[in-house]
Amino acid sequence: MKIIISPAKKMKTIDDINMECTTPIFLSKTDELLQHLQNLSYTDLKSYLKCSDSIAKNTFEQFQNMDLDKNTTPAILSYSGIQYQYMAPHVFTDEQMNYIQQHLYILSGFYGLLKPFDAITPYRLEMQTKCPFSLYDFWKDDIANQINEPILNLASEEYAKAVRKYKTLIDVRFIEENGKEKGVYAKMARGAMIRYMAENNVQNIDDIRHFSELGYYFDSNESTEKNFIFKKKLSSS
Repeated sequence: MKIIISPAKKMKTIDDINMECTTPIFLSKTDELLQHLQNLSYTDLKSYLKCSDSIAKNTFEQFQNMDLDKNTTPAILSYSGIQYQYMAPHVFTDEQMNYIQQHLYILSGFYGLLKPFDAITPYRLEMQTKCPFSLYDFWKDDIANQINEPILNLASEEYAKAVRKYKTLIDVRFIEENGKEKGVYAKMARGAMIRYMAENNVQNIDDIRHFSELGYYFDSNESTEKNFIFKKKLSSS
């Protein structure tokens, strides 16, 4: 069983980490992509990123000064978005870290595919960005070919699309009892589910049905073999 998740826009670097890092499998292709991005003008990059002036300026300078071998942090500790906050890998035991290194993949528009211990440098490049070519076309089936089924999908659709075209995914949805899905709650639940799986050394996808954190419960009536539905109890007013 493999698990796929999205990266986060917010990233950080951590010095003096006592962890043996690994090398991203597609680092040479990332270097090719970086060279293309470094050749873009500020105006073009800002247009492709569709972001504010301040973000565009920081991202432009980031790419211009980037060295893929420097200023690196293990991927699982580098991303700091909501999903990663609720996963809380910084408090994992060695056994839990080994679990995610064996089972977890992080999908990335810039690096393609990452394992938790892969050394990466901060970047900003979403999978849906066109620069001007499609990153889905750039990575083609490279990402999917590295992931063995069964694949538990805890990624957003923006990233899952890079794999779904080539492999069968078992999707997990986190919704409220009224059927609505709130993005923030879903990110929180994805992170909490990965932590749950690591803490309980989950080896069989069916065992995630016991997940009950953050007020969620598995809905067996609406779930299917390829689509697991977890509902969040609405708080009474």
